[in-house]
Amino acid sequence: MLLALLQANAAVLDLDANCAVVEAAARDAAAAGAAVLVTPELFPVGYAPRRVRSGLDPAALPALHRRLAGIARRHGIGLVYSVPRVTAEGEWQISATLLDAEGKALLEYGKVHLFGPDERAAFTPAAEAPAVVNFQGIRTSMVICYDVEFPEAVRASAAGGAELLLVPTALAHGFDDVPRLLVRARALESQLAIAYANHCGVEDGCRFLGGSVVAGPDGKLLAEAAEEPSLVFADVDPDAPRRERAGVPYLAERRPDLYRRWEA
Repeated sequence: MLLALLQANAAVLDLDANCAVVEAAARDAAAAGAAVLVTPELFPVGYAPRRVRSGLDPAALPALHRRLAGIARRHGIGLVYSVPRVTAEGEWQISATLLDAEGKALLEYGKVHLFGPDERAAFTPAAEAPAVVNFQGIRTSMVICYDVEFPEAVRASAAGGAELLLVPTALAHGFDDVPRLLVRARALESQLAIAYANHCGVEDGCRFLGGSVVAGPDGKLLAEAAEEPSLVFADVDPDAPRRERAGVPYLAERRPDLYRRWEA
């Protein structure tokens, strides 16, 4: 399955401009034969947690979801996007949604691990475990940005049967080891492919790293971006996770009851 990752610079609170970037990337990715386009964390609204919280009208969110679903449907491509969501209790969370090529939502996830004071001031952490769905024959799950830096989050996806993990992210410059080392380690230890799509450029004073990557279930890089805007493609072998898990059965040989006793 061919994956596409959008690496780009968003305009904070300019939903029209950001959706236009997503639309152009979806058009190009679909023309190249990609099954899904993964976009960065909070890209449709821009990554600026405090400004987004204070300046975004929650009433605009349903129309934004419909607009993004329309992009997927028009271009016949799966789409991963990340926007704020407001719970029934009035809490703001960072969410990600996986759409199929008809614009239907297959999967939604709320960010569990918030990074830094700005995110913690603007949002509330979610608590649900990563769910897994069958996307074009591959068991697929999602986490968001900082979540992937915790082995427990990725392992929960893998233990649920995931073979592909889609990760919208907003990683600042200076954290180069995350995509170059940590994402690859997560892919290797849980024996699943990881697609990690980041911002680039400067948004609200934050300089983003770029460096979007796709890592295979053996930890090897399948694709890597530099710092500039780009559309990254990687071909993911749907049989690779099963081969890796048969060769070294990390998941089957875990001892979670013992680990819980250790932590207690």
